[in-house]
Amino acid sequence: MKFTQTLKAAAVALAMTLAMPVTHAADKTLVVATDTAFVPFEFKQDGKYTGFDIQLWEAIAKQANLEYKLQPMDFNGIIPGLQTKSIDAALAGITIREDRAKVVDFSDPYYESGLAILAPENSTIKTAKDLDGKTVAVKTGTVGVDYMKANVPGAKLKLFPNIDNAFLELATGRIDAVVHDTPNVQYYAKTAGAGKVKVTGSLKSGDFYGIAFPKGSDLVPVVNKALKELKANGTYDKLYETWFGKKPD
Repeated sequence: MKFTQTLKAAAVALAMTLAMPVTHAADKTLVVATDTAFVPFEFKQDGKYTGFDIQLWEAIAKQANLEYKLQPMDFNGIIPGLQTKSIDAALAGITIREDRAKVVDFSDPYYESGLAILAPENSTIKTAKDLDGKTVAVKTGTVGVDYMKANVPGAKLKLFPNIDNAFLELATGRIDAVVHDTPNVQYYAKTAGAGKVKVTGSLKSGDFYGIAFPKGSDLVPVVNKALKELKANGTYDKLYETWFGKKPD
């Protein structure tokens, strides 16, 4: 009798457990980190965060019915924040790299980037070889740092947590060049740096940005599905044209 009652109780408990809704990361208000000093991907304008990454995430969240809040932070703190799971996702022009993929998960690629040299308007710098012995600004924790250390060890690197400060140093003549992500330096050269600086050469291509998540996050397939749908329905192309002037290749 007792054994039968125990079995009945266990069956009821199991049924109740199965009937309870499963809570996924996608069911809560997500904390989405972004580095808001990376024009034109994410920046603050008229008191509001905007840019390609910001608007792309807005579209993804709408498509996947995700609630979220943005968490501005320094780029260098994003990967550690994902590792400790204090943030749920991050868009900040994050290049998909093997070392990063060991500690965080990435979405499918959403933007092809690369590295370029930004130099004063009258500079003769054109290639990586020309940077040898020069003072070159790079952003802390980025591919630019890795590239310069591996390929131009003779350059004097000046590290900045915020690339805007590096651009200011260049415009005022305190450094010889900046090495950073191609779309970012191109945007600066056409806007605030017009007439003062120029993009003189491409150093590296074939890098891709991805949305980053903590390891094992169940948001990865959700976001990948939404991203695929946005590309299929034309939303992605419209955003790309808005910020970069042409459809992606």
